[in-house]
Amino acid sequence: MNEGLGERQRLASLDAFRGFAIAGMVLVNNPGDWNHLYSQLAHAKWHGWTFTDWIFPFFLFISGVSMTISLAQRGASADKPQLLRVVVRRAAVIMLVGFLLNLVPNFNFGTVRIPGVLQRIGLCTLLAAPVVLWCGWRAQAACIAVLLAVYSVLMLAVPVPDANGVVAAGVLEPGRDFGAWVDRAVLGGHLWVQSRTWDPEGLVSTLPAIGTLLFGVLTGQLLATRLSAVEKTVWMLLAGLALLWAGAVLDVVLMPINKSLWTPSYCVFMAGWALLVFGAFHWLMDAAPQAAVREGAARLFQPLVIYGMNALFIFALSGFVVKMLYFFKLTQPDGSRLSLRVWLYQPFQALPMAPVQASLLWAILFNALMFTVAWFMWRRRWFIKA
Repeated sequence: MNEGLGERQRLASLDAFRGFAIAGMVLVNNPGDWNHLYSQLAHAKWHGWTFTDWIFPFFLFISGVSMTISLAQRGASADKPQLLRVVVRRAAVIMLVGFLLNLVPNFNFGTVRIPGVLQRIGLCTLLAAPVVLWCGWRAQAACIAVLLAVYSVLMLAVPVPDANGVVAAGVLEPGRDFGAWVDRAVLGGHLWVQSRTWDPEGLVSTLPAIGTLLFGVLTGQLLATRLSAVEKTVWMLLAGLALLWAGAVLDVVLMPINKSLWTPSYCVFMAGWALLVFGAFHWLMDAAPQAAVREGAARLFQPLVIYGMNALFIFALSGFVVKMLYFFKLTQPDGSRLSLRVWLYQPFQALPMAPVQASLLWAILFNALMFTVAWFMWRRRWFIKA
């Protein structure tokens, strides 16, 4: 599932940025105790944002950058229908893996959640592919504007009933918005188990999520130009600052920044952060005029590059491992059954530290385990592709 460049033409800063994203995702998805978290390692409860809310849009942004560079390497004369078939196959595999992860371990097709992180990545890739293949950068930018405008009209102007039958338009509360109504109507009982009335990876919010991916596509277009590496980095940083400002304005005048709804302000604001973070990696690893800086950054960020080479595989593996830890149970002396995951965490709870620190320690060690797998695969030159 490695959506990137050819092995000999990989952009090191992009792999490092991808590695940063997967390390962040594994960290925030696997605390020792969900009731004891540092605030920045949990999603914003509804409106607003934290460090955790960086991670998913970064993945979509990276997918867009990778798609553009990969297609550019094939040349303008490449068979576009054939390339579309390749992208469709990759997207289908990513969505299938995500769905299978939702099925594990109970394989209950009657209640299995259909949306998910990998499903959204695959669906956004699938729907953006024709735009990437047949449209220039101006049309791609216009497509972002259209997606955000259509989404805004649907969410703010179309009256829909909530789960209790109360009809209203523009109510941006959990389960009461247009997107939640569509998800209940289309997906029924196959939504996020913690709500069952709405889903953070729902159908309608996929529209602005595609916009996030297309911001990455536009960044890939910039990287494909004949500008110097320094000029490309400067433009990325300037564009990032401009999008941060635009996202903050949209947060006030249109819709609040909200990851679960993937509001236009969230889409634009997080694209700004993605450009700034990726721009920093690109400057240090690819654009800095001093060779010593580039070489030092390459050594410093080598672990992230290793992580980034099999990012989506590691994400899927981490989810599977956690489900298995909860699935396997141990019989206690009193006859009760305790999951292997809870049993393994008990020594952490006994450590002389605050519960929030023990929870973070578990997340760090779990991340180290996943990195060990990534490092082993890198040493063996095993790169899993969709």
